[in-house]
Amino acid sequence: MSLQPPPDLAGAVPGDPAEQSEDCLYLNVFTPSPAAGADLPVMVWFHGGGFVSGSATSALYDGSLLALEGVVVVSVNYRLGALGWLAHPALETGGGTEEAGFGNWGLLDQLAALAWVAGNVMAFGGDPANVTIFGESAGAMSVAALLATDAAGTTFRRAILESGAALALGQATSTRIAEDLSDELGLSSLTREALLSLPAEEILRAQIAIHPRYETLALPFQPVVDGGALRAHPAAAIAAGNARGVDLLVGTNRDEWRFWTLSNPALRDMDGERMTQALGRLIDNAGLTGRCDPAQTIAVYRSARAERGEPTGSDALYCAIASDWTFRVPAMRLAAGAGSANVFTYLFDWESPFGGGILGSCHALELPFVFGTHSNEYVALFSGTGEEAEELSRVMRAAWTSFAATGEPGGGVVGEWPRYDAPRRATKRLGRTVEVLDAPMEQERAVLDDAFGPYGALETELTRHSRVPERQD
Repeated sequence: MSLQPPPDLAGAVPGDPAEQSEDCLYLNVFTPSPAAGADLPVMVWFHGGGFVSGSATSALYDGSLLALEGVVVVSVNYRLGALGWLAHPALETGGGTEEAGFGNWGLLDQLAALAWVAGNVMAFGGDPANVTIFGESAGAMSVAALLATDAAGTTFRRAILESGAALALGQATSTRIAEDLSDELGLSSLTREALLSLPAEEILRAQIAIHPRYETLALPFQPVVDGGALRAHPAAAIAAGNARGVDLLVGTNRDEWRFWTLSNPALRDMDGERMTQALGRLIDNAGLTGRCDPAQTIAVYRSARAERGEPTGSDALYCAIASDWTFRVPAMRLAAGAGSANVFTYLFDWESPFGGGILGSCHALELPFVFGTHSNEYVALFSGTGEEAEELSRVMRAAWTSFAATGEPGGGVVGEWPRYDAPRRATKRLGRTVEVLDAPMEQERAVLDDAFGPYGALETELTRHSRVPERQD
């Protein structure tokens, strides 16, 4: 796997591979029928990990069981952290259109993997004309970036985004990060030659050292609007029609934010004042001061949750707001703004048994059910197991592979799954109950969507200015 920092408590899965190397651009192929000409649908998986961690060979992503649903599963490694996402104009390259930028090396790895699939998957029984890309978290954000490239509609025809949507940095911010890394490395000037002369482990050390300085970004290493692979913010490109011919399946988990409370108790121990301050920081970082009122937003969430009989304490409210702000609302904005005639959405609400239920239906919890890896002894501690878990996994594996095969996730054991169209906003609930909900949590979605404004506009504006403190030279 790609070089990366040691895993924290939330990201560690016992038994995952530990070997790291610059030589990491490998992929795994799982097929139920290796005979050429089988013409099976192909599903290409991009793992998550905040663009700084993760591996295609994690126990979470074993594609063996998913492939038995009648698809070829390809899971992909890509370069991470500074090795994959450092961006600065001094690093600009020549080459083709997608390679003529100054960053997005990890995205170019993903595009190279898609090119490999196009040229080789027939030998494993796959149909190169029926490729679905899918990913979770940073993997879903990668999928959104791929939707913004020239590859959309050519090397893949369908896309599944789990708990992630469109994001990218602008040149000012990425330049600042790259120059900080250069300073940490003690370079007299930032050039490709200077970086290539260093051991990769030294670049990783500098990456780890500067990462805490960019707390307001959360993800200092991510796709960048570099004029090459990404000529515009992915949200702007998608809103302009770049994904119009691609079938989409988009969704999030109900309690995404609880994932991070495991390693940071302060995130689950909030009073009213701290909650308001934390929301204020979200608003300021997004450039929405004056457009999103913290008190009004909190009031909407408190009222809506009270109507549904859900907890309204400060910690519960902030978890709901942060989950929607970071994941659900951006995902639903992408679903509504993509212009595709074939869009489906889901809300996953199965709850983890870990720690007596402290995680709720948190970030990444859907993964064991998509891949059927909930029976792994270590994964089961996170996902839970038993007949209900097996039934939910059966439904989700059927839905994901049906979508890959036909562009329709519903039918059979999955049941009805209408398209996501306003004002109904039909959404499939996936949990202990599997059903169609009309516009779930609509009051909360609407208040944030109104603050964010037209799809693509806010995201584009955020690429035009730096969202980090001034350098202290």
